[in-house]
Amino acid sequence: MIECPEEKVVEILKNNRIDIAATLPCDRIKALLPLISGSIDTIPLTREENGVGICGGAYLGGKRPVMIIQSTGIGNMINALLSFNQTYGIPLPVLASWRGVYKESIEAQWEFGKKLPSILDAAGIKFTIIKKRDELDGMDLAIKDAFDNLRPHVILVSPAVWESSSCNVPEPLEITPRISELDFKSVIRKPKIARYDAIKVLAGVVDDDIIIANLGIPAKELYEIKDRELNFYMLGSMGLASSIGLGVALALKRHVYVIDGDGSLLMNPNALVAIGSYNPENLTVVAIDNAAYGSTGNQETATGSQIDLELLAKACGIAGTVKVHTQDELKEALLKKTGFIHVIVKPVNAKCKEIPISAREIKQRFMKAICL
Repeated sequence: MIECPEEKVVEILKNNRIDIAATLPCDRIKALLPLISGSIDTIPLTREENGVGICGGAYLGGKRPVMIIQSTGIGNMINALLSFNQTYGIPLPVLASWRGVYKESIEAQWEFGKKLPSILDAAGIKFTIIKKRDELDGMDLAIKDAFDNLRPHVILVSPAVWESSSCNVPEPLEITPRISELDFKSVIRKPKIARYDAIKVLAGVVDDDIIIANLGIPAKELYEIKDRELNFYMLGSMGLASSIGLGVALALKRHVYVIDGDGSLLMNPNALVAIGSYNPENLTVVAIDNAAYGSTGNQETATGSQIDLELLAKACGIAGTVKVHTQDELKEALLKKTGFIHVIVKPVNAKCKEIPISAREIKQRFMKAICL
């Protein structure tokens, strides 16, 4: 009998060369998470979908990631697992503490937990159920399946696995005493350039740097301006561009530029929280703000009159930020490799053709170029 099944799980992860774990807590795995963070580089998450992007970026950069979450978070990940992982062929083993089924006292867990296998099956997402300790070897097979077949694989682990475990639970952490201080004055002027102009400036300064391009028209504009193998074009998964960029930046030493937008960043501000936690020197988010959902007809976003993205980035802990309105200002900020560049642009879309490369071709040539 395994006295500490948590140690068995860590052993399985290490044997599969897992080198990054993106985690969100669950009461049932409170003894497992500290063991993992003590053995594997761990990225604490604030939302599960954000972890899909970070892990995907890490994989593109040559790492072998895993997500460890509560099963309820899978509901936040379904679209990303299909439109990103399944579409591009990006592996992701997801170890999920399966709530709502075994000795579950929280009524709100019941409906989703009981229906989760059927939901995954209907979505075409491979999954494995582990109901007891002597089935833990199934986790090893599931992780291998994810990487061998380039797909997500969800591992639903029953709370029964952890019952009567001998593993210790660490004492809770205390708040770190600190001073938060902000001296910030922002002026947003009438835009003079379009997003196309901004992307053209970026394309002109990159050498062997990486560009992660947001979905829709931004990716199409970049493709038309300067297609290159070190461009990763997003075709779906709105909100994950900066998350993917963070994952790539953490995996590599090469500089990473992310072309993101106001609509996408407002959809997933968790990406900025994660970036602010690490402040990698090799990551620049080019937040192109036209105060509109440009790819869907220029519907207004909250940045038109309410939200200042540079202030939001500062609040999330991102150290280097700047706001620019002209091509010259943007070029200067890019050459300095500023961490967050808030670019104010007109809500104008260039007429560009669809990108004539499939998602898997985009991934394959991108990863090949990184290895050169």
